[in-house]
Parts: sequence; C-alpha cells; structure tokens
Amino acid sequence: MASVEAAIPCLRFQQRHPYFRRPTAARLPFCRKSGLVVRSQQQVESKAFTDEENELINALIGIQGRGRSLSSSQLKEVETAVQKLEDQKGIPDPTGSSLIEGRWQLMFTTRPSTASPIQRTFVGVDSFTVFQEIYLRTDDPRVSNIVNFSDSVGELKVEAVASAKDGKRVLFQFDRAAFSLKFLPFKVPYPVPFRLLGDEAKGWLDTTYLSQSGNIRISRGNKGTTFVLQKETEHRQKLLLAISKGRQVREAIDQFVAANQTTTKGEFELLEGEWLMIWSSQEVTESWIENASKGLMGKQIVKPNGQMKFLVDIVFGLRFSMTGKYVKSGSNTYDVVMDDAAIVAGPYGIPAELETKYTLQLLYGDEKMRISRGYGDIVFVHIRVQN
Repeated sequence: MASVEAAIPCLRFQQRHPYFRRPTAARLPFCRKSGLVVRSQQQVESKAFTDEENELINALIGIQGRGRSLSSSQLKEVETAVQKLEDQKGIPDPTGSSLIEGRWQLMFTTRPSTASPIQRTFVGVDSFTVFQEIYLRTDDPRVSNIVNFSDSVGELKVEAVASAKDGKRVLFQFDRAAFSLKFLPFKVPYPVPFRLLGDEAKGWLDTTYLSQSGNIRISRGNKGTTFVLQKETEHRQKLLLAISKGRQVREAIDQFVAANQTTTKGEFELLEGEWLMIWSSQEVTESWIENASKGLMGKQIVKPNGQMKFLVDIVFGLRFSMTGKYVKSGSNTYDVVMDDAAIVAGPYGIPAELETKYTLQLLYGDEKMRISRGYGDIVFVHIRVQN
C-alpha cells in the first residue's frame, strides 16, 4: 500500500469463500420476527461526511476486497467520485496539517501489476483489515502499512522513514517490519533485506484530497496506485466490514439498525437487479442444492412483472438456476414461489423437481444494500451487483 513497491515475499493465507462457510455462533440471527423494525429507507449518513464524500462512500458499497473484484461500471463510479473530490482539493497543503496524522483504514485501492507482493497478498483478502499510519510531526517521522489479521491474532507492520517534500508529497524508504502477535510478549522480525532492495524500498505518496473533517483521504502512489482511506466509516461500511471478516456481525447490524431508528418508518420496495447474498443467519447446513433452492447461495435476480431467479455458479461452467414469482402481500412483505429449477450448462439444462415457498420481508433497502428475512426466518444481507 502507499505505493509500497518493495519486494516482500508473499505469505499465503487461505480464506474460505463466505457463501460456503459453516456459520458460527458469531453469525447467529440478530432478531426474530418481532425483534427488528427498521425506521427508514434512507441511510442516516454521518455528519462527518459531505455530500460529495458520501457519493464516494456510496460508490464503494458492494465492492469486494477493497477493489480486488469490481465491474467496469463500479470502477467508473468510484473514479468519478474520486475526481470530483480531488477537484475540490480539500485541506490545502495536507502534509502540513495535523489531520493527515494517525491510523487510516484502507477502503479501496487500484492494484496494478506493479503493486508490491505484500499489497497483492493482503489487500484483497477481506478477512484482514489493512491500515496505514502517518506520523510526520515527530523526531522519527514514519509511514507504516499494517495488516491486522484479527484482534485475537495480531498484525504485521511494515515501517518506512518518511519526510514531507512539499504540501502534498511524502517521501518514504522502508527499513523494518515485524509481527506483533497477541500470544507472544515480543515482536517477531519479518526478515526482509530492505538495505539490499535499494530503490525498490523507496517511494512517494501524494495526498490529492484530505477532507475538512479529517475522515477521508485520497492518495496516489509513485507506481500509479490510487488509495481511498478513512478514519471514520459510516454504518453500512461498518456492517459490510464485519461481514467480510466474519466477526461481530450481530453487533454491526444492531448498530446499523439503531442509526436508522432516528427517522420515521419507511416503506421498502423490492428493487430490480442482481443481488448477491453475502451473509445469512442460517445455522443448519444442508446439501448445496437445497441451500441454492432456498436462496442461501449465489445471486437473487429480481426482474420486472414479478419474476425472480436464483442463480448459483457450481463448477466448470455449470450453474444452478431456479425461477419463480413474487407478489407484494403487505407492508414490506412479498409472497415468493420458486418452482422451476434446473442444472444449466450453456444452452442446455437438466430439470430438477424442487419447489420453495416463503414470505420475504424487507427490513432495510437502498440502491446498494438490502437486509431481509426470507425462507425459514433466515436473515439475509444482499449487495447489488453492477455489470
């Protein structure tokens, strides 16, 4: 990160796909039928962000792996929002402002092929949180990139000697790295020969936007990488971050709901489009085809005229497809009948005798994210997929 283009050997960590993870106690349902009432369709945005900053935050909602996986339309939306903020310029001479100092959480990055191994290895892994620390007003000015594995495991910190070249640019040279592990009383050096790397351990970072509140920063590195970092996150971001890490999801949902209870009750609509299921409160793991037929995997595609489809990628081009209909049955509720299932390979399909009936209740919904209660009282979080 921060244009960290030093040749640091890759560490391999395996991350299981969230849609096939066996649920744990941390992912238990946060409510029952009478346990949750969402008050408004519109997310209550933090006063810490301007309208233009909220446009960028909204563009980031639903992007996986801090930019690892996104469509061309998502990238264009982010780039447009970034450019709008850069044109506003924000705090003048950001390197001279105390607002640039502190710990920043990486929310998004473009990752060209020249990115460093540590960036390629860790930045796209959702279960890790990536931070950057900047401290320029000390006797030992430094820029540090930090990968937090979890609160219980610890973190890897890669540090660089830093200096402000002008009001926008920070020069840095990496000189040390170490693991701080919770189960050890001492740091474990990460053996990287920084001195032998020469210019590969050096770089610069331009801050092209620093918000007046000090909560959002946009930076560009010496190898063309763009970074969006935040000190403060809004409620949808906190919820999605908790889901991506698979920890404290219930607490994040409770906080999200509480933030939406300050306004009057809203009426939600089942918006058309492709919705990817990223979390559910399911406790019992059944066969994959049963899960797929109940909307517990893959995408939910809402079509015009009351048409709905479940779509799950299986393997080697095989897909599970199930279509049906939905009818509005009350305030924020829909009756859903899915009864046409098949295993599909290209233009060919093998029919499957399956039928699923349930009531879908919308607990929250906006253009980017939806929280609902579906089959078997299971609570779902979906994000809208842009093609």
